[in-house]
Amino acid sequence: MDQLLGGQIGLEDFIFAHCKGQPKEVELTKNEELLGLTITDNGTGYSFIKKIKPGSLVDSIKFISVGDVIEKIEGKCFVGSRHFSVAKALKDLPIGHTFTLRLIEPSKGGFSSIGPRLVPNNQPPNLGSGRETLRLRANGSPVSSTSELSTSVIEKINVLLESFMGIHDNELATQIWETGSTHGNPHDFVMAIGDSDLQIFGFNEDLLFDLWGVINDSKTGQTNSKVNPS
Repeated sequence: MDQLLGGQIGLEDFIFAHCKGQPKEVELTKNEELLGLTITDNGTGYSFIKKIKPGSLVDSIKFISVGDVIEKIEGKCFVGSRHFSVAKALKDLPIGHTFTLRLIEPSKGGFSSIGPRLVPNNQPPNLGSGRETLRLRANGSPVSSTSELSTSVIEKINVLLESFMGIHDNELATQIWETGSTHGNPHDFVMAIGDSDLQIFGFNEDLLFDLWGVINDSKTGQTNSKVNPS
């Protein structure tokens, strides 16, 4: 994707056309706290592997690939569940436990029917400034782009979500940022998280502290930039 875009379009969202391919099962033993997976979903009940951490347990099993849909864990079906439910199920497995993971790999010919869009008068399409984030809903309609500052904060929040929970979710990261940006101290931020629908994620204290650090640093930087524009 980096080669395809030439580094000119700043798309933070992961775009993946998953056409169902071969199902496969793998048995593995959880020998450390984190498996090395980052999981996301398409908003319609299918959670797939977005990233595999180099050197991790999963990275050593070449049978598992980016783009695989996680269908079942120990026989329990997760089709119809959000990706954080899948991540929690994997995280809750005890260290030393051996379990079965059923995956569905994407069809290798998934892009065979996709061609370039025709543009009138042979004019190149308008690709924008490359500084916005475009998120596509399941129905195909685009969500409005965010500012460069917000995009940077969301990227940093996603890094924390990946390291603590193994998930990547721009919508969740945006909600966390919007919640934190309206509060002036970590106590109010934690209370606001606890009083919102975000409490279902069960964020631990370390993660909340780090999230507040990212949010507060970004708010401080935004304020400074307004006072001392470069």
